[in-house]
Amino acid sequence: MSALRLQALRLRLLEPVDLSIEAGELVFLSGPSGAGKSLLLRAIADLDPSTGEAWCGKTARSSVPAHVWRRRVGLLPAESGWWADSVGAHFPQAAAAQTSRTALLERVGFGPEVLDWEVRRLSTGERQRLALARLLANRPEVLLLDEASANLDPDNRTRVEAVIADYRADEAAAVLWVSHDPEQRARMNGRRLLIRDGRITPELPATDAAEPRP
Repeated sequence: MSALRLQALRLRLLEPVDLSIEAGELVFLSGPSGAGKSLLLRAIADLDPSTGEAWCGKTARSSVPAHVWRRRVGLLPAESGWWADSVGAHFPQAAAAQTSRTALLERVGFGPEVLDWEVRRLSTGERQRLALARLLANRPEVLLLDEASANLDPDNRTRVEAVIADYRADEAAAVLWVSHDPEQRARMNGRRLLIRDGRITPELPATDAAEPRP
């Protein structure tokens, strides 16, 4: 897998961002609501305008088509998009992907029958877990996670954390995870950064207790 590197990446609300996340490394990003956390993830994924450069391994974002970049650098937004009626239509259909797909669904708490469900019947938490499985089924080299477990009960939050941790370890994926949960950040033992007043800095332990909620 590949490292993620940002070089003078500039977007609204933020000063130019220089950041390196090694292959297999987990980095948490926290900060007040409206500080630009989600905007940063979207800019890295080439969904919002920005200047500067992002690199996935040796590949520059500007050197490949957007859809190729987004397959390698996968974004899990806080609210996932669903464009077809059935769950199964959102997953890779190739026969070679079926075993992996079934395993991923089991890991996030579903049997293969979920592929026949209509999206409209899904709860918010079910959509969140299935969106993670959908993302990982495409085997991205870098994960950009925006509050990946915010709407989940404790059991499913633990389940999702384990799936992400295993994928990171097995695939050596670089992970940038926006999280407002200080216990989660401490529990998963990643590098922690804070975004405030347009700047990204290392998070000091004392900020956990005082961090504003979104």
